[in-house]
Amino acid sequence: MTVQRQLEQAERLCEQRGVRFTPTRRHVFTLMAEHKGAVSAYELLDRLKELEPSAKPPTVYRALDFLLSQGFVHKVESLNAFLFCDHFAEHHPMQLLICDHCGLVIELHDEAINQAFKQQAELHGFAITSQSIEAHGHCRRCRAETPNC
Repeated sequence: MTVQRQLEQAERLCEQRGVRFTPTRRHVFTLMAEHKGAVSAYELLDRLKELEPSAKPPTVYRALDFLLSQGFVHKVESLNAFLFCDHFAEHHPMQLLICDHCGLVIELHDEAINQAFKQQAELHGFAITSQSIEAHGHCRRCRAETPNC
């Protein structure tokens, strides 16, 4: 799906949810959709300043908080970065595979992993309010290029 179509879909969802999709939120959404892989807030800020020269860190963080709350992006906790979600129109489980060599982030949607994690939490009397499942390692390409990976 093109970035324009993703933007239109996000606009429709925001309208249905009764939330404001401000120009700054649209800009950050578009920058995230155009970026392949995880990106830090400060990298986004540098790109946003090309569109909004007066943008400051709080501008980006507020927009990212909104995009997170709407499910348009995911936070990659271990990298303190953000990842655009191509499946934002539907609620889904999410796990991340992160290559420590090249930085590739692969988003998985495995319900079985999600259920097993939830069941283990319940066995321990734990109520999950937020979760982030991330695994670090080396992607196929890096493993092929660097035999010691």
